[in-house]
Amino acid sequence: MPRMLDVSEDVRAEIGDEEADRLLAGHNAPGSYDCTSCRTPGDSEQERTSTVLFVGEETAVLAFAHATCIPSQVVQVAEDQLQGAVRSITGEEPRIAGAAPEQAVLGVTSGLILINGALHPALVVEPTAPIARAGTSGFGGDEFLPLLVEQGFRPVSDVNQVPGQLPGWSVLVAMGRLHAVLQPGTGGGGQVAWWQAHQPLQVTEGWRTAANKTHTVLVFAAPVGSIGQQPREDLLRDALEKAAANGRLVAASMPLAGT
Repeated sequence: MPRMLDVSEDVRAEIGDEEADRLLAGHNAPGSYDCTSCRTPGDSEQERTSTVLFVGEETAVLAFAHATCIPSQVVQVAEDQLQGAVRSITGEEPRIAGAAPEQAVLGVTSGLILINGALHPALVVEPTAPIARAGTSGFGGDEFLPLLVEQGFRPVSDVNQVPGQLPGWSVLVAMGRLHAVLQPGTGGGGQVAWWQAHQPLQVTEGWRTAANKTHTVLVFAAPVGSIGQQPREDLLRDALEKAAANGRLVAASMPLAGT
């Protein structure tokens, strides 16, 4: 069945006319998908869907998004970001030379966490699928937490304790919107995006006020299926405590970059 896909000229130029036409005809395109922008479900048979091509130095991965979220486009990303953060969004293999077979997107939720009577701005990071190490088949299990521990995140046993600072990392907020989580570049270079919003995410005034007061953001991370989309901050806190009790939560404090 033909899909309601938008394929921009830039994306077509990258993937070729044959592949673009196959997508538009319904081949190699998903029915349901998780939007790469807002991370909520979409259905390319029922609603306009954008094809989004993430291109690194050596890898290209095709993803899908609600057309109301972002237009079809080519997004240039750092190769290490593409390899580390992108694994499986549809479970279908995009037929692009050099493309990773699967893709996972890091879902990021903002909220205020009460610790010792003080409100702390926090981000909760959870992938949409298990994360494999770059260059592996992905059959070795979910490596998301071990990879973060190797980068300096620490396991959380008690959410009521402020996690330690992670040198070289920061959270970029500008004009009240969350833009990226930055990590140290390789070889002593400047910071690069570990996670970057495809569209800057709005944060609440309370979150922004707390961040400007403490100049620090707490970043929690858990494997897929540990936290979920929680509609209220008390439910988010409960989910964090459950993940910590199950040994499925790591965290770090990062300085706020921006306002």
